[in-house]
Amino acid sequence: MSTSPPPPDKASSTAPDSVSSTDPQSTRSTRKDPPTGAGAGDGDNRERPFAWFHALGQDGRRAFFGAYGGYGLDSYDFYVLPLSLAAIGTYFGLDNGQTGLLATVTLLVSAVGGAVAGVFADRVGRVRALVWTVSVYAVFTVACGFASDFGTLLVFRALQGLGFGGEWAVGAVLVAEYASARHRGRTLGWIQSAWAVGWGLAVISYTVVYQLVDDDLAWRILFFTGALPALLVLYVRRSVKDAPVAAARLKSGGRQRSLGSGFAEIFRGRLLRTTLLAGLLSTGVQGGYYTLATWIPKYLSEERGLSVTGVGGFLVVQIVGAFSGYVTGAHLADRLGRRRTIQIFAVLSALCVLSYSRVPGDWDEISLLLGFPLGFCMSAIFSSFGSFLAELYPTEVRGTGQGFTYNTGRAVGAAFPTLVGFLSDSWGVGGALGFAAAGYALAYVSLLGLPETRGIELR
Repeated sequence: MSTSPPPPDKASSTAPDSVSSTDPQSTRSTRKDPPTGAGAGDGDNRERPFAWFHALGQDGRRAFFGAYGGYGLDSYDFYVLPLSLAAIGTYFGLDNGQTGLLATVTLLVSAVGGAVAGVFADRVGRVRALVWTVSVYAVFTVACGFASDFGTLLVFRALQGLGFGGEWAVGAVLVAEYASARHRGRTLGWIQSAWAVGWGLAVISYTVVYQLVDDDLAWRILFFTGALPALLVLYVRRSVKDAPVAAARLKSGGRQRSLGSGFAEIFRGRLLRTTLLAGLLSTGVQGGYYTLATWIPKYLSEERGLSVTGVGGFLVVQIVGAFSGYVTGAHLADRLGRRRTIQIFAVLSALCVLSYSRVPGDWDEISLLLGFPLGFCMSAIFSSFGSFLAELYPTEVRGTGQGFTYNTGRAVGAAFPTLVGFLSDSWGVGGALGFAAAGYALAYVSLLGLPETRGIELR
C-alpha cells in the first residue's frame, strides 16, 4: 500500500494540518491510500466476518468492550429522563418548557464535561479518564431518583451531564488508537451501536417498571437502575490499558502539559478552522438527534394517545432501525469515506423527520413503519463521528479536540429541545419536531469545509 497522500477530494485543499503535529517524530499521522478498484473490492469481500474486531488484538478488544459498555450505559442513563418526562412533568407540575430544560441542561453541562475529560485523557491517559466519566454519570443518575423538587432534579441532572459528556469522546479516542486505518470506520461505528443497545435496555426497563409501579414512584426507580455502570468501572480498571501510541506520549512528557495548553492548541493555526467547522457539524447533528430523542416519547403518548406499552412498541421499531443504521453507517464510513457518509444521512434524516412529524393522527400503522427509517438514518449519521474527529487531530490534542467539538455540539444543539418545548405550545409537539431538520441542514453545510480523512494512520 502506498504511503503517499491520496489525491484530495473537493474539500481536501482546506484540510487542517491534522497530519502533522508539534512533535513530528512521535505524533505524526500519515495518510495512506484507501483500497480502490476491483481488486480492492474483491479483497474486502474476502475478509472474514468481523475482521475489524480480530485486527484489534487482545488489548484492543478489551478496550473495545470497555468503551462499548461505557457508551451503552451512557445511553441507558441518558434515556431514563426522556422516557420519564411525562411522569416527572405531572409529579412536579411542569410545563413543556421546563421539561425541555431538564434535557437541555444535561447537554449544556455535558459540553464542559466532554471538554475537561478530553484534556484529562490527553494528560493522564484514556483509561483513567474513562473510569472517571463513567463513575460520575452513574452516581448522579442515581442521585436524580432522590430529588425532592424540580430545582434539585435540575442540579443533579446537570452534574450527571459532566460524566455523560466525557465518556464517548474518551472511549472513542481509546479505541481509535488501537484500530488500523483500514478498519477504523467500522470499529468506531460499532462503538456507536452501543447507544442503540443502551436505549433498548432503557425502554425495556421503562416498560416493566411503569407497568408494575405507580408513575409517581416509577420514575425514581428508573433513575436508581442507573447504578449499573459501577460494574463496568471494575472491568475497565482491571482489564483495559491505553494504546501504545498514547502510552508512549505520556511517558515522553505528555503529563506535564497544562490544562489550558490543550485548549489553546486546537484554536491555533490550521486547527482553528477544523475546530470551528467540526463544532458546527456536531451542533447540527446532535441538535437534530436530541430534539427527537427528548420529544418523541411525549409526542407518542400525548399527541398520538399511546399507552406505555404502545410507546414502548413504537420505540422498539425505532431502536431496531437505529442499531441497523449504526452498523450500516460503520461499513459505509470505510467504503464511501467519512464526509460522504455523513452528508448522505444528513439529507435522509431531514426527510425522515419531516415525514414522521406530519403523519395524520389516525395513521398509527404508517407512523410505526416510519420509525424504522427514522431510527436508521438519525443513527447512521453518527457512525463516522468517532473515526472522523479522531483523524482530524494529532495525538497530543486528539482527546481535547474530539471532546471539545463533539460536546460543544451537544451544548449548542441543546437549545433545540428547549426551543421545541416552547414552540410545541402553539405548534404542537409533532409540528415542532420538524425543527430538527434545520440541524441536519447545518451539518451538511459545515462538511463542505472539512477534509476527507479516510486512510489516515494514527502514529
